[in-house]
Amino acid sequence: MPASVFSIKRNHYYFAIFWISWSIVHIWILQDRGYGFKAACIDSVVSNALLAGISLLVITTMRHYLPRKESVTYLFLLCIGLGLVWFGCAKLALSYVADEFVINSFNESVAVRVAIAIPVFGCVILMSALRYTLEEQKEQERRNGESERLVRDAELYKLRQQLQPHFLFNSLNSISALIISRPDEAREMIQQLSDYLRNTLRKEEHLWVKLGEEIHYLELYLSIEKVRFGHRLSTVIQCGDAACEMKLPAMLLQPIVENAIKFGLYDTTENITISIECFAGDRLLTVTVKNPFDPEVTFPKKGTGFGLNSVRKRLFLLFARNDLLSVSTDEHIFITQVKIPQ
Repeated sequence: MPASVFSIKRNHYYFAIFWISWSIVHIWILQDRGYGFKAACIDSVVSNALLAGISLLVITTMRHYLPRKESVTYLFLLCIGLGLVWFGCAKLALSYVADEFVINSFNESVAVRVAIAIPVFGCVILMSALRYTLEEQKEQERRNGESERLVRDAELYKLRQQLQPHFLFNSLNSISALIISRPDEAREMIQQLSDYLRNTLRKEEHLWVKLGEEIHYLELYLSIEKVRFGHRLSTVIQCGDAACEMKLPAMLLQPIVENAIKFGLYDTTENITISIECFAGDRLLTVTVKNPFDPEVTFPKKGTGFGLNSVRKRLFLLFARNDLLSVSTDEHIFITQVKIPQ
């Protein structure tokens, strides 16, 4: 239900000022037609008090019931009906408080008075309908926006929940493989995994963080992967001071780096270097991840894999854009670039 017109305090003053001003004009008109001052005051006060009262009743009623847009005929008949009701009530009230001259003059001017009352009620109805319709539209837009936000947050939460087990299972499989052959490294990896999870669980689900903080968590993740792959994996991270101060959604870069490790290491026995370059532009943070790959063994296809799909979907949910994540190749280098508007 939309808020009442009179929930805003100044509207009380506007309403009162309008009817007082109109009553004064009414008195002046009646005096010009031969009324005495007292008779003009009685006629004006009674007539306009009833007009104001019925208008107030209409405003209050339309807060609870708004006619449909196609009910033009209904509104027209309503205006006529209210005009006739007003005339009857005014005539009855004047019969108790006014003299015969005022009553006779009132009866003689019935056409003019009703002709004025009907447009007045029409304006009140139309203005009330417009105001309450706009209020309902704003409320509906607010509810729709809240609903979309909840759906978006639920989808982001679902992606996060999918991402954590995805990484966790890979790490546990690696620990399992190291326990017998390299127990010291397995223990180190368990400790690093514990530190990593402890830090990530402290984060709020969709908190935006500075790139410098995100790089710190990314280094924790890479330290786990380096235990897993040993000397075969090395990384180079380039991040200027300006870029480190920019913000991005938490945990956005890990799936990209995980994808780079997958394509760079899984199908080769050679050593590889993954580079992460961060640039600060005009209200735009650009992060580029590069990794070598062997095109004869595997060729990365655009948009494949859970990691890149999750990042692309998350960016779309946050920014409603599909152009913020791109992949390309340059000879034997696979390039993933993500842009985060600031």
